[in-house]
Amino acid sequence: MDNPLQRPLNIGFISFRFHGTDGVSLETAKWAEVLEDMGHECFYFSGLSDRPPERSMVVEEAHFLHPEIREYYNKFFNTTKRTKSETRWTHDKREYFKKHLYNFINEFSVDLIIPQNILSFPQNIALSLALTELIAETGIPTIAHHHDFTWERKPLLVNSIWDFITMALPPNLKSIQHVVINTSAGHQLARRVGVGSINVPNVMDFENPPPNADAYSADLRDALGIEKDELFILQPTRVVQRKGIEHAIELVSRLGRKACLVISHASGDDGYEYESRVADYAKLLGVKTIFSSELFDEHRGTTKDGRKIYSLSDAYPHADLVTYPSLIEGFGNAFLEAIYYMKPIVVNNYAIFATDIKPKGFKVIEFDEYITEKTVHDTLRILDDLSYREELCNLNYSLALRYFSYKVLREKLLVLFANAFGSNGM
Repeated sequence: MDNPLQRPLNIGFISFRFHGTDGVSLETAKWAEVLEDMGHECFYFSGLSDRPPERSMVVEEAHFLHPEIREYYNKFFNTTKRTKSETRWTHDKREYFKKHLYNFINEFSVDLIIPQNILSFPQNIALSLALTELIAETGIPTIAHHHDFTWERKPLLVNSIWDFITMALPPNLKSIQHVVINTSAGHQLARRVGVGSINVPNVMDFENPPPNADAYSADLRDALGIEKDELFILQPTRVVQRKGIEHAIELVSRLGRKACLVISHASGDDGYEYESRVADYAKLLGVKTIFSSELFDEHRGTTKDGRKIYSLSDAYPHADLVTYPSLIEGFGNAFLEAIYYMKPIVVNNYAIFATDIKPKGFKVIEFDEYITEKTVHDTLRILDDLSYREELCNLNYSLALRYFSYKVLREKLLVLFANAFGSNGM
């Protein structure tokens, strides 16, 4: 029998959505880029997609924000009892999704699937159950890429679907290789589920440094309403509570400089209460804060009223400082992006930074849970001392090239593929 690794494979990515600038979508794009460079072809199953239509299957109910899915999600959480009709709906929807998943695999002759968070995070329980059953029935080689887990989110711990979660999030099946993005998740997965995993950190293409800002983005500061003598401080995250954006606002307030805090992503997934809280706090401290998600997307484009849409990569070259005060992160895409674009970054010492990133030797402006005078002093020093800033940014880039590059991802993928199909002699 021919070794599958001696021919291109058809690889099926499966997720709730492949769209925009959320971390899962961005990381999937990086995996696909590396896999296609290795000679494979990638296909996509999701509820919302901006991937090539000819290689995508979109089933709208797969998206966790689909009205019907969201309705039942709200019924399942913050309660410990479900009704018979809710159980029946789950099983009916499971069968619905399973039929479409089989169609996806057959239509694109998929050799291996890579579920993205489907088998670890209960945002669409019926889809997770359907995929688990398909894997059990077919034995299809699976690399389950886990970014988040149920036990990591307090709001998910009270629910009426623990039996389903135990079955499918994540499942313990022989054909599944589990991939986590930090060492803590690997330890918890082994302890709670009894399965091993491979740690594949988030990566960026550090072998190829980013291009300089071009003419397209030359007017970015004007488009955002940032004055020429203002510091451009970038908060490149969604507006959700665990991002700790209040810390960024406090820091900007205490710098004593004319500055503007730009928040690049939207709220949406978790509602808008926290966005109102952030806006009120910024007003209270007198910090100019711009919520600019309508101007940023994964790719350049145009809004409905004719304004430019910039990519996030357009923002970094113009930023003077990046803030990343997250309380909880699975890894830290925004951290890597700041390093990639050679920008100084302020980081809260969140758990995964402390265990998986900081020990590599990175030098950042660091604080631990709250802003101090030292945080302010260190920030002002790096803003004012160009040679010091360049020294730290160059060091950080060299470390990221060693530990978080596409080369690292490629080597990890070769191990996973060899586990699935046997050695290809490489």
